[in-house]
This record gives sequence, C-alpha cells and structure tokens, in this order.
Amino acid sequence: MIVILAPVAAEAVDPCAYDKEAMLSLSENAFDQNLANGGGGWRAVAKISGCERAAAGLLAAYRAAHPGSDPMLAWHEGQALASAGEYADAIPLLESARKPEDQDPTGWNHYVDATVAFLRHDKAVLLAARQHLTAIKYPIGAGFPPLNDGYVEFRAPAGQPPVRFRWPPNIEVVDALVVCFNRPYEEAYGPTCRNRGS
Repeated sequence: MIVILAPVAAEAVDPCAYDKEAMLSLSENAFDQNLANGGGGWRAVAKISGCERAAAGLLAAYRAAHPGSDPMLAWHEGQALASAGEYADAIPLLESARKPEDQDPTGWNHYVDATVAFLRHDKAVLLAARQHLTAIKYPIGAGFPPLNDGYVEFRAPAGQPPVRFRWPPNIEVVDALVVCFNRPYEEAYGPTCRNRGS
C-alpha cells in the first residue's frame, strides 16, 4: 500500500488580528490615547502596515459599544480610513469631529478643513485653512503653559513623555499636507512629509 501525504497548509495568521473583547473593554483613554511603545488600543492595530481598515473597524466597534464616546474616536476612525485610501468614507467621520466655534480656541476646525480639503484634492481650500490656522493667537492663561520659541509643552500621563508641539496645534501636519499635496494621505500625514514641511 502506498500512502500519499498531502502537505498540510499552514493556517495563515492575520497580521491585523486583535482581541476584540479585550480592546472593547479598555477605558476610552487607554483605547485612544495610549502612546507608549508605539501606541496601544486601536493604535497597536493601525501601526501595522496594511491594517488601517482593521483599525477603522475597531474604532467603529468601540464607538458602537460606547455610545457618547469622545468625537476624537470618529476623527481617528476617519484618519484610519483615509490612510487606507477610502477618502469618501473618511470625510463624514472627520467632519463630525468639528467643535462648536466658541469651544475651539486652538483652531481645531481649521485643521479639519485642511484635512478634508486635502482628501478632496482642493488645494485652494487647503491653503485657506492653513492661513486661518496660522492666524490663531496663543491663548495666554486659560490653563495653557507658557509658549516657548513657538512650542507648547503639556505634561503627559505617568510613563509617557510630555506632549510638545508647535503652535498652533497641527500646523506641522497641515504644512506636510501642503508639501505632499499630490501624495496619498498616509504618506502626506507621515514623518517624511512632516520633515519636509517644517
């Protein structure tokens, strides 16, 4: 008797797999703002090349499981979709993260406008949004630390480095979107374009 052994196909491991139950049980802060070691929560999925859609799906699932969660989760879901090249699906999520005008001392809505303009490939609107963002004056007092050489620094949660950024917030990203206007969002948002924009 001749026995022919067929090769057993190794079960493919999904590089984007995650423990959904564990992720959905995280506090909102741990799920969204854990920046340690390259990022936890949804960021642990998003940082894997090719897993942007999976990260967006995880963000959508978290928002569904936690009604009333911060609008920043919708923003990050939109960013993940934009990184996957799904601009049309990303835009409504990004726009939903707008703040009421009287609650926007840092020009967040101008950053939203710039990002959406980039995704719509509208350079004139992108440049106008950048101009509006650069006109935002630094709010002296109001819980803001002193501005030093154009930079502001906030203390971060224990175990994480301080958050330091150029004023106004997100100007480095907007400059990168301008410099890399004809590139995909994933690339324009990334460090290479940011370094070219500063």
